[in-house]
Amino acid sequence: MQPPHRPLIEYYAHEADRHGWVRRLFDRTAGDYDRLERLMAWGSGSWYRRSALARSGLGAGMRVLDVGVGTGLTARQAARLVGPAGHVTGVDPSAGMLERAVLPDGVDLLVGSAEAIPLPAASVDFISMGYALRHVQDLSAAFREFMRVLAPGARICVLEITAPASRVGRMALRTYMRGVVPLLARCVARQRESSTLMRYYWDTIEACARPEVILRSMREAGFAEVQRSVSLGIFSEYIGVKPDIPGVDRAATAA
Repeated sequence: MQPPHRPLIEYYAHEADRHGWVRRLFDRTAGDYDRLERLMAWGSGSWYRRSALARSGLGAGMRVLDVGVGTGLTARQAARLVGPAGHVTGVDPSAGMLERAVLPDGVDLLVGSAEAIPLPAASVDFISMGYALRHVQDLSAAFREFMRVLAPGARICVLEITAPASRVGRMALRTYMRGVVPLLARCVARQRESSTLMRYYWDTIEACARPEVILRSMREAGFAEVQRSVSLGIFSEYIGVKPDIPGVDRAATAA
């Protein structure tokens, strides 16, 4: 068991309580989620998601699985990139988020988790995950499950926010994410718990496993060509490839 962060006892007492608590929180705040995301990202989220997916190799005609699809913020951009010849499936444990998802026709939605994806083995060409890695139960199990459903040679792109390494940068982002954003959420949200969601959002970022731990988990699951790129010092893009031949890292072989 490799949880993405320690238990956050301000919200729940034990690790075993986390999954249920988080699912219920997202269920109850789903109606506010897109509004809060636009506020938090100053309207730039759609452009960034689409650009990151394109940089990672997502293109026309591909079969995409978006894990932690939520209301469809990343899946919408994936659908634009794969076009009518491609196909997008979204999976999420929160029924409330899935009910609020706004997606193009043809996108399939399934209830499931990163550790238990209700799809056959080797059935997708690309996995995307937008800012949901810190909500999984087990990093190792999630990456192993991603490997299972990916076809040989297929790619993964996990987007996540990483707390700045510098003390000044971390304090500045903490002030914005845990102070300013929850305050604004109280003004624009319709659900009382949405401000709690925004505080929790930052607390999971601050407590999340460091990038080197995530990269190691990807490699241990069997991913090749594993790398991380960073935009604006906080937006991490974790990329990996399922080898054509199991157990063979193509980058290492080429070297």
